[in-house]
Amino acid sequence: MMFTEKNDCTECQDWLVTDGGDCVALNLEELALPEKPYRLYRFLTELEDILDTITDDSLRIQAIIPLVRKLLASSYWLQMEFTEPPTDPGWSVQFLYDEYEFPLTVQMVAWLPGHVSPIHNHATWGIVAIVSGQEKNQFWRRSSTPENLSGIKYIGEKILVPGDIIAFTPDAIHSIEALGQEPIITFNLYGVTAYHERFEFDTINHSVKNF
Repeated sequence: MMFTEKNDCTECQDWLVTDGGDCVALNLEELALPEKPYRLYRFLTELEDILDTITDDSLRIQAIIPLVRKLLASSYWLQMEFTEPPTDPGWSVQFLYDEYEFPLTVQMVAWLPGHVSPIHNHATWGIVAIVSGQEKNQFWRRSSTPENLSGIKYIGEKILVPGDIIAFTPDAIHSIEALGQEPIITFNLYGVTAYHERFEFDTINHSVKNF
């Protein structure tokens, strides 16, 4: 099963994960597909306009998600643009667009079944569309104190399937696990990362480090 229009997927959903770890369902208006393909260059131009006019990350995300769905449903070739992940480390990233001083990055990411990511935040807004496979997201909330900067609290989880889109505010904390028998393929979109604020959390050793 591959990414498709929301109208063709009765259970597809758009989600927003907040800094507090809450996973909120979004009810966004779906955009009609144009007669001509909605191409990557036009998508990027419209995104730049959104970033120039909307400063709130949650509102930006809600404006961008319908464009992501429109792009993947119209420019179907993008769903094929990924690198087969090697056994070690079990994941791969292929950049579709990454330009100096352009305020976002577009990637295709693949994970082999059974692999689990570290618990992390992204230190920027992000949008992830599930193209194929099943992905379990677990959500966490900071519970740090001045004496324990690594403290986080488990909030819940969500299993995502092709056609689902999930978005994150900059300090949303999550981990992912590739379920099933096939790799997860995702279309990922990120803003400008504040690397000094992007962290990996270790709940066993109660530690935190830059990610």
